[in-house]
Amino acid sequence: MQGIERKAAIAAYKEKKVASGIYRISCQASGESWIGQWTNIDAIKTRLWFTLRQNSSMQKALQSAWNTHGEDQFSFDILERFEEDEPDYIRASRLKERALFWREKLNAYAI
Repeated sequence: MQGIERKAAIAAYKEKKVASGIYRISCQASGESWIGQWTNIDAIKTRLWFTLRQNSSMQKALQSAWNTHGEDQFSFDILERFEEDEPDYIRASRLKERALFWREKLNAYAI
Protein backbone atom coordinates (compact mmCIF):
# COMPACT_ATOMS: atom_id res chain seq x y z
CA MET A 1 0.00 0.00 0.00
CA GLN A 2 2.82 2.44 0.79
CA GLY A 3 4.34 1.92 -2.65
CA ILE A 4 1.08 2.92 -4.34
CA GLU A 5 0.73 6.03 -2.14
CA ARG A 6 4.34 7.00 -2.80
CA LYS A 7 3.91 6.66 -6.57
CA ALA A 8 0.73 8.72 -6.43
CA ALA A 9 2.49 11.41 -4.42
CA ILE A 10 5.38 11.52 -6.89
CA ALA A 11 2.99 11.74 -9.84
CA ALA A 12 1.05 14.58 -8.16
CA TYR A 13 4.30 16.47 -7.46
CA LYS A 14 5.39 16.19 -11.10
CA GLU A 15 2.02 17.52 -12.30
CA LYS A 16 2.01 20.44 -9.88
CA LYS A 17 1.96 23.79 -11.64
CA VAL A 18 4.75 26.14 -10.57
CA ALA A 19 4.08 29.86 -10.60
CA SER A 20 6.82 32.31 -11.45
CA GLY A 21 6.77 35.95 -10.49
CA ILE A 22 8.22 39.21 -9.29
CA TYR A 23 9.03 39.77 -5.63
CA ARG A 24 10.23 42.58 -3.37
CA ILE A 25 12.38 42.47 -0.28
CA SER A 26 12.00 45.59 1.87
CA CYS A 27 13.99 46.85 4.83
CA GLN A 28 11.76 48.92 7.10
CA ALA A 29 14.71 50.43 8.97
CA SER A 30 16.51 51.84 5.92
CA GLY A 31 13.61 52.16 3.48
CA GLU A 32 15.55 50.23 0.85
CA SER A 33 13.92 47.73 -1.49
CA TRP A 34 15.21 44.99 -3.77
CA ILE A 35 13.25 43.54 -6.69
CA GLY A 36 13.81 40.14 -8.22
CA GLN A 37 12.16 37.55 -10.43
CA TRP A 38 12.10 33.80 -10.04
CA THR A 39 10.63 30.82 -11.81
CA ASN A 40 9.25 29.34 -8.57
CA ILE A 41 7.87 32.32 -6.67
CA ASP A 42 6.59 30.18 -3.80
CA ALA A 43 10.08 28.86 -2.98
CA ILE A 44 12.36 31.88 -3.40
CA LYS A 45 11.83 33.47 0.03
CA THR A 46 13.10 30.35 1.79
CA ARG A 47 16.20 30.35 -0.40
CA LEU A 48 16.88 34.07 0.08
CA TRP A 49 16.38 34.04 3.85
CA PHE A 50 18.65 30.99 4.16
CA THR A 51 21.51 32.68 2.31
CA LEU A 52 21.05 35.90 4.29
CA ARG A 53 21.05 34.03 7.60
CA GLN A 54 24.22 32.21 6.53
CA ASN A 55 25.83 35.54 5.57
CA SER A 56 26.33 34.15 2.07
CA SER A 57 24.08 36.31 -0.12
CA MET A 58 25.62 37.35 -3.43
CA GLN A 59 23.81 40.69 -3.04
CA LYS A 60 26.33 42.59 -0.92
CA ALA A 61 24.14 45.65 -0.25
CA LEU A 62 21.22 43.45 0.80
CA GLN A 63 23.49 41.33 3.02
CA SER A 64 24.96 44.46 4.59
CA ALA A 65 21.50 45.87 5.36
CA TRP A 66 20.43 42.49 6.78
CA ASN A 67 23.52 42.35 9.02
CA THR A 68 23.06 45.95 10.16
CA HIS A 69 19.31 45.98 10.84
CA GLY A 70 18.44 42.32 11.51
CA GLU A 71 15.94 39.88 10.07
CA ASP A 72 12.94 41.38 11.87
CA GLN A 73 13.30 44.57 9.77
CA PHE A 74 12.80 42.73 6.48
CA SER A 75 9.67 41.72 4.63
CA PHE A 76 8.98 39.72 1.49
CA ASP A 77 6.13 40.53 -0.90
CA ILE A 78 5.02 38.94 -4.13
CA LEU A 79 4.27 41.77 -6.56
CA GLU A 80 3.18 39.66 -9.54
CA ARG A 81 2.48 35.98 -10.06
CA PHE A 82 2.44 34.23 -13.45
CA GLU A 83 1.02 30.75 -13.80
CA GLU A 84 2.90 28.23 -15.92
CA ASP A 85 0.95 28.67 -19.14
CA GLU A 86 3.53 29.80 -21.67
CA PRO A 87 6.85 28.60 -23.10
CA ASP A 88 9.94 29.13 -20.93
CA TYR A 89 11.56 31.67 -23.25
CA ILE A 90 8.45 33.87 -23.27
CA ARG A 91 8.07 33.61 -19.49
CA ALA A 92 11.76 34.51 -18.97
CA SER A 93 11.43 37.57 -21.18
CA ARG A 94 8.25 38.70 -19.42
CA LEU A 95 9.83 38.21 -15.99
CA LYS A 96 12.79 40.41 -16.93
CA GLU A 97 10.53 43.07 -18.39
CA ARG A 98 8.21 43.18 -15.36
CA ALA A 99 11.11 43.16 -12.87
CA LEU A 100 12.60 46.18 -14.63
CA PHE A 101 9.18 47.90 -14.50
CA TRP A 102 8.91 47.34 -10.73
CA ARG A 103 12.53 48.41 -10.04
CA GLU A 104 11.91 51.69 -11.84
CA LYS A 105 8.50 52.23 -10.27
CA LEU A 106 9.70 51.56 -6.71
CA ASN A 107 13.23 52.94 -7.14
CA ALA A 108 14.58 49.59 -5.98
CA TYR A 109 17.77 47.63 -6.44
CA ALA A 110 17.97 44.50 -8.57
CA ILE A 111 18.48 41.05 -7.12
